[in-house]
Amino acid sequence: MERLDYRIELRGQAPIVGSCPLRGGRVTVAPELPEGVLESVSATMHVDLSPGEKIFMNGYQTWTYCPEYDRDGHTRRMGPLPRRVIEHFGLERYGDYLFVDYPEKSGITHGESYCYFRKGERFRLIASLDERPGYTIFRYDSGSRELRIWRDCAGLRCGGIFHAFDLFFAQGEENAVFDAWFAEMGVRCRTQEKIAGYSSWYNRYENISEQSILADLEGCAPQLQPGDLFQIDDGWEVAVGDWMAPDEKKFPGGMKAAAQAIHERGLRAGLWLAPFVAEKDSALFRQHPDWLLYADGKPWFSGCNWSGFYSLDIDKPSVQDYLRRVFDQVFQDWGYDLVKLDFLYGAAPFGNENESRAGRMIRAMELLRQWCGDKLILGCGVPVMPAFGLVDYCRVSCDVGLDWDDKPHMRLIHRERVSTRQAIGNSIFRRQLNGRAWLSDPDVFFLREGNLRLSEEQKHVLATVNSLFGGVLLHSDDMSGYDHVAREQYAQLLRNREADKIRVHADGKLAISYQLDGVEYYLKVE
Repeated sequence: MERLDYRIELRGQAPIVGSCPLRGGRVTVAPELPEGVLESVSATMHVDLSPGEKIFMNGYQTWTYCPEYDRDGHTRRMGPLPRRVIEHFGLERYGDYLFVDYPEKSGITHGESYCYFRKGERFRLIASLDERPGYTIFRYDSGSRELRIWRDCAGLRCGGIFHAFDLFFAQGEENAVFDAWFAEMGVRCRTQEKIAGYSSWYNRYENISEQSILADLEGCAPQLQPGDLFQIDDGWEVAVGDWMAPDEKKFPGGMKAAAQAIHERGLRAGLWLAPFVAEKDSALFRQHPDWLLYADGKPWFSGCNWSGFYSLDIDKPSVQDYLRRVFDQVFQDWGYDLVKLDFLYGAAPFGNENESRAGRMIRAMELLRQWCGDKLILGCGVPVMPAFGLVDYCRVSCDVGLDWDDKPHMRLIHRERVSTRQAIGNSIFRRQLNGRAWLSDPDVFFLREGNLRLSEEQKHVLATVNSLFGGVLLHSDDMSGYDHVAREQYAQLLRNREADKIRVHADGKLAISYQLDGVEYYLKVE
């Protein structure tokens, strides 16, 4: 990696080309551009791979599967599904499929915001320092040994100084290069307080009620520690988008009473919301069509969950006022301590001539931080780098499932699908974000026996990985059903959080090793 060659194209104007040397540290390409509209901003550099060297390309959003690849690997897109199926379910709306093409050729990988090349314990990190002008997209072709970098900023109006690229290059030991990157960005983790506890989703899913929540609280509270989290997940609302009142049939006592019951047990209360989207069956969708985000005269369809859901327009004062009132009610009136904010990618599926897609996403996250104040945010389903330093905790993986890797036909859909196997991989390969960008949420683990199709070994791998690589350690079990073995396993997971000398072994079969109380442990992951 010796030189970066760049090319900036404006509509109807001669391209601007140049090059700059690479010596490590910050590299900024910020020419003064004439008035115009950007067509493309790209750069190339030569990257040789040593035998056995691995490639990591960060996925677009937190659910996006992104393992390490060898030189013959490729970034896989959706399977060969009929176009009508993809459009009906909005499968391309969950990731970067609408603005990044997938060659699906051996040796071609891509990702957003940062990537690295790893030989043993030596890392070569190439990362963005600022995504506001547009997502920095990396594509590596191991055949040509070329790394292409481009900004996702086509259609952006420019004039004056434009930061085509703000990149950071570092080589060396893992912690050293990632510490240096975050120091250069000036991003710090908002909290160092690890949390543990319960989430209602991965057992009952949407089928929750006041009765079931209080029953699980009764079972969990004696075994959780004071200050642990008890989180009510999706299912408390009448419809996604209608946040000002719960489903009265499910929660006749209201959400304030639920939070009080949690607090009476000495626990912190968490509540799930998806603030930037509304489902088709919601009152918001019916009564406020003007609040929706439109493209080509139609509301933007963001995915097939619930009754199908659509993005809200964060530029509408009415939308901002509504969400401000929602968070005031959740925190001030109902008394919740933490919100899990989900499907956040819906805020910024595209940009406009004045703001890039990434810039819009960053602004949306800043709005959430403003509305939530000092209350805790657990981010989920959010483009990765726009959430840096703005959420306290953040998911780094897709949802786990009740089995190992879902059904064969489900493996054909997007990289953001439900998969325990892929969730474990992301928790490991995005480990460098934990404690730097936020404290990571690797999703839940399971110790229960019922309503589950994981083997004991798979449960052990999932739980151990979560305890070692996350700052959030949640389960969805009714702990009253734990026998003495499960209680001992839970205690061990809490102790694992004190482990040190954690190492990932990924040059053959994936495995991890760590030390705890002077004893070394080794765990095969695959």
